[in-house]
Amino acid sequence: MNVAKSGYRVFSANSTAACTELAKKITERLGVELGKSVVFQGPNRETRVDVKESVRGQTIFIIQTIPRDVNTAIMELLIMAYALKTSCAKNIIGVIPYFPYSKQCKMRKRGSIVCKLLASMLARAGLTHIITMDLHQKEIQGFFSFPVDNLRASPFLIQYIQEEIPDYRNAIIVAKSPAAAKRAQSYAERLRLGLAVIHGEAQCAESDMADGRHSPPCVRNTTGHTGLELPSGKQQAPFPGIELPIMMAKEKPPITVVGDVGGRIAIIVDDIIDDVGDFVAAAEILKERGAYKIYIMATHGLLSADAPRLIEESAIDEVVVTNTVPHEVQKLQCPKIKTVDVSMILAEAIRRIHNGESMAYLFRNITVDD
Repeated sequence: MNVAKSGYRVFSANSTAACTELAKKITERLGVELGKSVVFQGPNRETRVDVKESVRGQTIFIIQTIPRDVNTAIMELLIMAYALKTSCAKNIIGVIPYFPYSKQCKMRKRGSIVCKLLASMLARAGLTHIITMDLHQKEIQGFFSFPVDNLRASPFLIQYIQEEIPDYRNAIIVAKSPAAAKRAQSYAERLRLGLAVIHGEAQCAESDMADGRHSPPCVRNTTGHTGLELPSGKQQAPFPGIELPIMMAKEKPPITVVGDVGGRIAIIVDDIIDDVGDFVAAAEILKERGAYKIYIMATHGLLSADAPRLIEESAIDEVVVTNTVPHEVQKLQCPKIKTVDVSMILAEAIRRIHNGESMAYLFRNITVDD
């Protein structure tokens, strides 16, 4: 049973059946039942949560997978956590394999760090601990006022490469941008394979859009400084005797591949595959350079918009993602998409936290750069 024998309870905060599949796999591995609760949308689209059993004094794990409707999933999690908090649950631990808004973790011009806002909201709702997987930036853990366990999917993806890719010894690990080079290097060193990096993307990299406090600010011209621009469009003269240096605008170099991919299997690794345009463009470049097979490995397969169609029509041979995000519909549209199950490590993390055991076993051979 879910209560007496286990000493803890596991709930799912999702209102759609497709999003509860991971929760069911985790509870099957733990040998417990999903807690009795109802999560639904009212006629006015307000999220409602009804917990059907007592949770007083219990340790509760909420498993929340994030579908395409991200904001609804967040509200479901917040309301479920608050409902358990007001029902006197002892500890409320969120199991959020893909943490939403993780790409919005840096200050944008006149923007906000939305990921930090979400971390504050989860704390106020009652969460006391989070288990997640492959955060977009590891520094996101510093946004939280409670412990965060950032698990890794790379052991499962590396195992897939070794068991499912014929002649993987003739492969080369590829970073589709210099920003992804550290992750690619980690895979290459563990598989004892070579490393290639694609440099010179046509679009602006994510770091280029950050606020000037984190990267050199863009300027509209480089002819000289004429003063500060006012809201009316007029220029205000600088302080007397001060001449501010002008930062030259960045210019992307022509697209190049650093490393030899000719006659090799190219394996592109990343943490998130959402808008697949970058991956399709990278696959075309690798094909032109002589790679005869191209695989994409990513932890979180969001696969938004026309991603399945673009993958099917591209030079990509296979896209391998984990089941942190439900994507069964996309798999029906594109047979190139394959899934790796990571419920084992999530279930083990839940078991260890409940029993007060060390989590070090789940981070064996994991370094700071991984």
